Amino acid sequence: MGSSTERRKGMVVGITGASGSIYGVKLIQSLLQLGFDVHLVITNAGWRVIKEELGWNTSDREAVLQEHFAGFSGQYIYHPIADIGATIASGSYLVDGMVVMPCSMGTLSGIAHGASDNLLTRAADVMLKEGRPLILVPRETPLHAIHLENMLKLAKLGVRIVPAMPAFYFGPQNIDDLVSFLVGKVLDSLRIEHNLFTRWGEQREEQEQ
Repeated sequence: MGSSTERRKGMVVGITGASGSIYGVKLIQSLLQLGFDVHLVITNAGWRVIKEELGWNTSDREAVLQEHFAGFSGQYIYHPIADIGATIASGSYLVDGMVVMPCSMGTLSGIAHGASDNLLTRAADVMLKEGRPLILVPRETPLHAIHLENMLKLAKLGVRIVPAMPAFYFGPQNIDDLVSFLVGKVLDSLRIEHNLFTRWGEQREEQEQ
């Protein structure tokens, strides 16, 4: 007889050195609140951007992660970028998908070319070879031909490209509304229910009631 214990929902989230670390933070907190266990990988450049954009004290990384990601129904598991022996480096370890948010052009290139030179790109390579959902949220402008070619290559492999392009039709009032919209679009791509933003048509329905 098999075990009656159900596997907990798990998601890998990578944060790179692209601008927009606030997106990744909101995604992690949203997944944790929804009961997912989140395997977190942050590049060295990602840590620097977190410090500069969010003002977090990253000198004690475990303490700052505990401060912002503890206390939810899901648990976070932090993996150092150089830990190529981590669980998520193996296809035999089951997770429900992976999101890199924000995704730098360097990391996107590494994934597109199968570099696997650190845990983040290796974990993404695992998603590709195992046929699991992989979503990249690139944050760069303008884009040159190499950027676009790498995105097209990955899109042809089934990778979901969700650029950091917030909408305005729902009447955002502040930065958090814009961040929540983009995180919500990522969750939509993963078929995960949420209420992070008002969908097109919902405002009209509410006004007519």
